[in-house]
Amino acid sequence: MVQAPARTATDLAALAIALIEKAGCEYGDVRICTYHTQNLTARDRSLSNLSDQVSSGFAVRVLLDGAWGFAASPHKTPAEVERIVDLAVEIAKASRLTQQKKVQLVPVDAYQNTYITPIEIDPFTIPITEKAELLLNINDRLLSYGDKGIKKAYSYLQFTREDKLFASTVGSVIHQTIYRSLPGFGCTAIANGDAQSRNYERPPLNLGYEHINPADLLAQIDRVAEEAIEKVNAPEAPSGIKTTLILKPTNLWLTIHESVGHPTELDRVYGYEANFAGTSFATTDKLNKLQYGAPWINFKCDRTQPGSRSTVAYDDEGVPAQTWYIVKDGILVDYLTDRETAYRLGRPSSNGCAYADSWSSTPMVRIPNLGLEPGKEGDSHTATLEEMIADTEEGILIDGTGSFSIDQQRRNFQFGGDAFWKVEKGKIVGMLKDVTYHSMTTDFWNSVDAIGPASELQKYGTHMCGKGEPMQVAQMTHACVPARIRNIQIGSAS
Repeated sequence: MVQAPARTATDLAALAIALIEKAGCEYGDVRICTYHTQNLTARDRSLSNLSDQVSSGFAVRVLLDGAWGFAASPHKTPAEVERIVDLAVEIAKASRLTQQKKVQLVPVDAYQNTYITPIEIDPFTIPITEKAELLLNINDRLLSYGDKGIKKAYSYLQFTREDKLFASTVGSVIHQTIYRSLPGFGCTAIANGDAQSRNYERPPLNLGYEHINPADLLAQIDRVAEEAIEKVNAPEAPSGIKTTLILKPTNLWLTIHESVGHPTELDRVYGYEANFAGTSFATTDKLNKLQYGAPWINFKCDRTQPGSRSTVAYDDEGVPAQTWYIVKDGILVDYLTDRETAYRLGRPSSNGCAYADSWSSTPMVRIPNLGLEPGKEGDSHTATLEEMIADTEEGILIDGTGSFSIDQQRRNFQFGGDAFWKVEKGKIVGMLKDVTYHSMTTDFWNSVDAIGPASELQKYGTHMCGKGEPMQVAQMTHACVPARIRNIQIGSAS
């Protein structure tokens, strides 16, 4: 018996599009994806976790009579493609029964293209033993400070490769391969009945194994251990007072993420998405009116930014990567959109923020690379980190991220950090511990009186932003510069 030749992903995508069109849908797309993830974690002197997983499948999304239908499967065969298209169409018909208003989409051009993240070293070609030995070496050196109080050490490496073929009834056929890498480590010091940790993480970026940079990781060990020891012996920060904060990019990126990124996701603004701290205060009646921050504050999205975590050539609706401002000269001027929300806002096109974290997930609006632009050279509000410290009579310098919380409208927030230094009369005079700062989103960004120059821009961000129910996880970079913020409350309310 002669077996039929195996169908390629391109063949299966073409079949899905033909079936969607035959069903009379006004729009449809298919994503055929393979995700390879590798995670290594070492705790103390042993490898505590090693996972190397591949997940593969496809999803079909259709728009029929103004209603969405979505279905997915791990079985990539012609028969299964036919079944999943039929199922998506039936779900769209069922959705239409309860839908109050028909979905409409802004147009998008057809693209036929291939994109691969530029990397120097494929992380999946590096032996597991080499990666494990690096982590154990880091931990061993951290634990050599045991007589000074370091009692726990941990380190990790994370790698991802996404292979995605996207095709749509518009005529697009797009193949993208995205690589992502992340290294980091930390330790815990114990003294006087207290435990404090200090961490170091090279920012999560779309790079290959070259991003791991073992020499840099090893060079940070002594500093991290010594700062953990100093931190556990440091005095607690005062509580219930207002002071000046100087935030490094390692801390500021998370504040940007939670208080600027999520509030400007247009599906949250419209109430389509209300999981994980709710909707948004930045409603569309405030567009081009709301003084989000000081006049020298500019937040710009850039999905083309080299190496950044959300950098791709096209989103999961086939919309090209692009750049645009969310806040310009302190004013709210735009949102993060997909094709559906862009239509409702009256935009002529989407700015390409649709993303699904798996072949089995439906695309939703996700934060792209979103950063604080550096200060302009010669501007009175532009200052280096060193200049900010020298010009501060009393304040706190914060590095790294810690605990955080924010209310359901993304207004009222609290952030911690990983390391804190007291600033007095223009000098750093010692570490503090247990610092949190509290503010309202627009109050905070309007209280920024100094931002760093382009030479101090750093690309920090996250690989684990959760959204939706069932939850999806996305990643993005929030490139930013140091910032000084006046009159911010620390600790509990007085």
